[in-house]
Amino acid sequence: MTGLVYKSTGSWYTVKSEQGDFIECRIKGKFRMQGIKSTNPIAVGDVVDFELDTTTDETIGQIHNIHDRKNYIVRKSVNLSKQTHIIASNIDIVFLLITINNPPTTTSFIDRFLVTAEAYGIEAVLIFNKIDTYDDAMLDEQLYLQHIYSQIGYNCLKVSALEKKGLEQLKEMMIGKVSMFSGHSGVGKSTLVNALEPNLNLKTKHISEQSKQGQHTTTFAEMYDLSFDAKIIDTPGIKGFGIVDMEPTEISGFFPEFFQLKDQCKFNNCLHKEEPNCAVKKALEENKIAWSRYNSYLKILEGDDEHYRSDIYNEDRIASDETRKAP
Repeated sequence: MTGLVYKSTGSWYTVKSEQGDFIECRIKGKFRMQGIKSTNPIAVGDVVDFELDTTTDETIGQIHNIHDRKNYIVRKSVNLSKQTHIIASNIDIVFLLITINNPPTTTSFIDRFLVTAEAYGIEAVLIFNKIDTYDDAMLDEQLYLQHIYSQIGYNCLKVSALEKKGLEQLKEMMIGKVSMFSGHSGVGKSTLVNALEPNLNLKTKHISEQSKQGQHTTTFAEMYDLSFDAKIIDTPGIKGFGIVDMEPTEISGFFPEFFQLKDQCKFNNCLHKEEPNCAVKKALEENKIAWSRYNSYLKILEGDDEHYRSDIYNEDRIASDETRKAP
């Protein structure tokens, strides 16, 4: 039998068969993905082959094969630095939820996420959520960020789950696709899914006022069928995003505005740092490239991943603001 993985809890997998039945499955024997040191060999969105175990009273499936993935979103495992964690696979479009101050989403986090989406060929859309809570300063920040990313070519949506603003436009982008929502804990992923499909009634929690961080409500990635011909993968909130397996010379290729200028650099293998006649540095000096994007690029290039596991909101926010004041 063949089915689609809708939920993974580490040892058990909920698989929807081609007949539409949901079956709890386990992995048959040792199951290792070649070339991927992952904490989870099977992820939500995977197409798997399984067989039913008829030796017990309840219907349990045993997964014995995983189909090739067209793509997946991966990050460094939080607890095991040499391992990776596949968040979800076979995604058509990924929506990164961004909040300005409740909790703050930094440009460093946004850029790491977008680089990963570019690397795995997944269309990424930025959703500025909770716009009903913005004061003038927050609105100014949101418009600034929207300007940066729309100039590069990324779709940006302004949404309020509570006031139902922007939902129809979002639905149109999701029809007929497998979508994934991601972002920090507390940015309103589950609330937004509930607004799109009230019958799901996903759990939500409030922001911790003391730390301005969200409380984890989703503990495992899970896929849901929506009534308007769409599938959504709701994912746990993530604090940081460690970049996985990228060579220094290829990183700039995942920054679209850098990639467009690469042929104009004097050297083919230009890293856009100290090299002479660098088109990216020239564009930066002419304010045609955002300093925050260049700062994110340097951090990724230098392997500055040590802070991605820690509580980085305030520290990274200050760094993000400083880049706006760069000359």
